[in-house]
Amino acid sequence: MASEQVWVVAACFNEAEVISAFIERVLALPEVDHLLLIDDGSSDATVAVIRAWQQSHANPAVTLLELTRNFGKEAAMLAGLDYANGRCAAAVLIDSDLQHPPERIPAMVQAWRNGAEVVTAVRDDRDAEGLVKVATASWFYRVFNRLVDSIQLQEGAGDFRLLSAPVVEAVTQLREATRFSKGLMPWTGYRSEEIAYSRVARVGGTTSWSSLKLWRYALDGIFSFTVKPLKVWGVIGVLISFLSFVYAALIVLRTLVFGIDLPGYASLIVAVLFLGGIQLIGIGVLGEYIGRIYIDVKRRPHYFVRAVHQGSKLLR
Repeated sequence: MASEQVWVVAACFNEAEVISAFIERVLALPEVDHLLLIDDGSSDATVAVIRAWQQSHANPAVTLLELTRNFGKEAAMLAGLDYANGRCAAAVLIDSDLQHPPERIPAMVQAWRNGAEVVTAVRDDRDAEGLVKVATASWFYRVFNRLVDSIQLQEGAGDFRLLSAPVVEAVTQLREATRFSKGLMPWTGYRSEEIAYSRVARVGGTTSWSSLKLWRYALDGIFSFTVKPLKVWGVIGVLISFLSFVYAALIVLRTLVFGIDLPGYASLIVAVLFLGGIQLIGIGVLGEYIGRIYIDVKRRPHYFVRAVHQGSKLLR
């Protein structure tokens, strides 16, 4: 029955070099009943390679959702979960670049069958990444967990997760435009178990995650789950106002005691530039929230699907 099936859901973006190997390794697992691939507007031959594999194998256990353009990984994962919702008992989210080893899926399925509602794969090392990236990632987790009270992120936990059917349904109900799945999944509150895995270097292709995209994604995570940055700038404003009042009182006192004292240009320009910088940073933080509100209130769809291919058939 479909309700007893385990689906693997994988977003693809320019993975033509590795996607065939990924399909073969996933389908070799007896625990996997269906593989759902979501092409996120690839500019290489990813779709052609997947379609060629489907035509040559005529395997109905492989479905391809072809999005109309590149909507981003978060939107692609949501598209996959939307399609899988109601069709499976559990869905495994995994990267298609083979940095998430499919061979860990049986352990995740076993943990789910033993009662886990969510099974999160956590990296036990970060040897494949540079020291700067490891340090910045660790810094992000510390800052996020310090600012956010509702959830705590596990360092090393990413999108490699098994979600039971109730969790899939819950996550697909969360339709905010700026999505941060690493936080949305634990936010649902379902019981989670962890298993360890070792992430390996890419065997082909190049990552689409630049340092700037990772920075923006980190900001999305923080601003999506807490308003403490706004409160922090309110406190900073109060402190600066208090210090300004104290400094003004000292100037008045010194003038009464020693007479008129003309202030120097250097101290004046430093004070102006400092306060101006503080104001601009505060406006920038406020703008981050307003920008996300602006995007969210437009209520645009997260994605559009051009075609759905199952096996050698075109379903849509």
